[in-house]
Amino acid sequence: MKDFITIGKIVKQVGLKGRLKAVSYLASGDTITQQQSVFIGHDASSAVSHRITGITAKGRTILLSLEGIENAEASTGLKGLYLFLPRNAFDPLEEDEYFWEDIIGLEVVNEEGEKLGVITSIIATGSNDVYVCEGPGGETLLPAIEGFIKKIDIRGGIVVASPPREL
Repeated sequence: MKDFITIGKIVKQVGLKGRLKAVSYLASGDTITQQQSVFIGHDASSAVSHRITGITAKGRTILLSLEGIENAEASTGLKGLYLFLPRNAFDPLEEDEYFWEDIIGLEVVNEEGEKLGVITSIIATGSNDVYVCEGPGGETLLPAIEGFIKKIDIRGGIVVASPPREL
């Protein structure tokens, strides 16, 4: 399991005082608004902690001000970087809930055990997530719903899936 969870991506600076706008990957803004700091970087291994001096979260938007980032010039260099929180900043997940970081990279097999590929990304569609599986046959989109995803075994590193039939 990874120590950090990606919670969003900085898309632009807002105004002249270094405020940042980020697209949120969180289901709710409650978690981020309760934090005193956030990690920012290209990936979790390069992320640096920044103290939050102001934050609002509404829907898929996070607006935040950071200590030491107090003008447009200082905030411009952060565009395109990701926001991370430590895993322990989140409440424990329910039995059938997972962080995207834990799903991406898992091997996908069908019910007969045949390898279909690896989950390379996840698309949030609103109604349900869709797992993007890259394999020898190309890209397969797997709706993250009970009829298609039969089992997720994070510790074992696999997802058992019944891929959609081609038309």
